Amino acid sequence: MNKGELISLMAELSGNSKADAERALNNVTDSVIMALSKGHDINLVGFGSFQVQNRQAREGRNPKTGEKMHIAAYKQPVFKAGKKMKDACN
Repeated sequence: MNKGELISLMAELSGNSKADAERALNNVTDSVIMALSKGHDINLVGFGSFQVQNRQAREGRNPKTGEKMHIAAYKQPVFKAGKKMKDACN
């Protein structure tokens, strides 16, 4: 399902227009990105949680040449599914 299909489904379920559903979806995604960038965790009971994990610097290899290279430390956004979502998928 792509973004357009999700917007259509949201509009159908809520009884709102597609424009309203698109604004709602954009507000949610923008809010999640903003909260994570400020270092906050987001926990939505039953749905899941969004967190930022710190990845340490490490040595890697260029797959093309096999040459060693340094991979700098970075922050990785992570999503962990909640129980309700896991149960719905199984």
